[in-house]
Amino acid sequence: MIANQFTLPPVDDNARRLTTAWLLLGLSALVVGGLYTILIVLSRTPFFQEIVPWVDFFHTALVVHVNLTVLVWFLAFAGVFWSYSNSRRCLACGWVALLLCSLGTLVIVVSPFTGESHPLMNNYIPVLQNPAFFTGLGLFGLGFLLLVLRSCLTAFDSDNQSSGESSLRFGLFVAVVASLFALAALLFSYLGIDPGFTGLAYYDRLFWGSGHIIQFSHTQLMLVAWLWLASISGARLRLSPRVALLLFILGLQPVLAAPVIYLVFDVSSGLHLFWFIQLMMYGGAIAAVPIGVAVTLAIVETWRPTPGYEVERNALLFSLILFGAGGSIGFMISGSTVTVPAHYHGSIVGVTIAFMGVSYHLLAQLGYRKVSGRMARWQPGIYGGGQLMHIIGLAWSGGYNVARKSTDAERGIDQIAGMGLMGFGGLVSIIGGITFLVLVYQSLKAGRSTGVC
Repeated sequence: MIANQFTLPPVDDNARRLTTAWLLLGLSALVVGGLYTILIVLSRTPFFQEIVPWVDFFHTALVVHVNLTVLVWFLAFAGVFWSYSNSRRCLACGWVALLLCSLGTLVIVVSPFTGESHPLMNNYIPVLQNPAFFTGLGLFGLGFLLLVLRSCLTAFDSDNQSSGESSLRFGLFVAVVASLFALAALLFSYLGIDPGFTGLAYYDRLFWGSGHIIQFSHTQLMLVAWLWLASISGARLRLSPRVALLLFILGLQPVLAAPVIYLVFDVSSGLHLFWFIQLMMYGGAIAAVPIGVAVTLAIVETWRPTPGYEVERNALLFSLILFGAGGSIGFMISGSTVTVPAHYHGSIVGVTIAFMGVSYHLLAQLGYRKVSGRMARWQPGIYGGGQLMHIIGLAWSGGYNVARKSTDAERGIDQIAGMGLMGFGGLVSIIGGITFLVLVYQSLKAGRSTGVC
């Protein structure tokens, strides 16, 4: 018996169709992002480099890949959560938001083929400096703004909620508020940047504040996923709904502090950048640590999951491991080394695996075949284990300042071993990611074949 059940009930047809559409957008972004990964690999092939139409092929493909697999995937999955949890008002707004985001994603995908790209690998949202890319990014941003506004209006529409359900809905609402603050921060950064900044420095400052704030939204959604996955997989949570709600409130506090940074420090100043780093470093753990500990203790107490929910439990377990590892590595950062990507890869993948687990569960809720079987049970471990090797290799190499430009011949054996572990882990995680997409495709195909749409 589950001590405190944090779940969301099945939804009506309107919410089901809209949720499915957002999920398909996110999955499509992962598929096309994966195709761009192949292009990135080919960019290292001498013959292929000579026939591609782009001047900086590697970085152009990398920009599109990052935007699809991080920006579009994460924000589309926010649409999955928010559409599933509400359905009563302004349904047309939800569909228009989806249309704009889908159109924007399509334009981003084809933008490299519209002219010179001039890629910039700035933080959070790397950009291609061509009109098509910015048009696509603008359309996607407009769609996300509409999604956020609709979610603000419909966050608490449902009646007869259990206390656990109310806590989850409040956690989703906290993510909406954080996203609204992120969009406002983007506007204030745009208005406040020194006109003298151009290129990489300009876009770093443009997306710095909003990029940090949106991470709190991703984290809140991940915490909702943790509680949901723990409950459906049979973990005996000792966390009361009231305490969970309080923790969600505490998790919002760093977001509420963000406007102070904009008021006190100029957007173009180093202190503006510094204090957002501090906000993320010390504010991100306020809700994640206690909820993570509560979920971990529940898993230890009830190690064997509810029959039929082994896939969701495995996804939860590896999400906890990766997010915890990424957060811990963050306190090891000293200078600009590969320890930095080790930190954010761990955190990002922790969120991604939680979303994978929710995807598996929602497919059955949305009318498709439940994902099950040996391969499904192994998938979170393959993807999560590969990513764990990847970030350990990066953190290991970061201790030897691998970020400095050097060849393998100039590196010691420890440095080479660390980067080798990173590469092998990355390959394993790619296999795990492809497996996830195949499993989801099989579920969707089986659902359609039985007449479920």
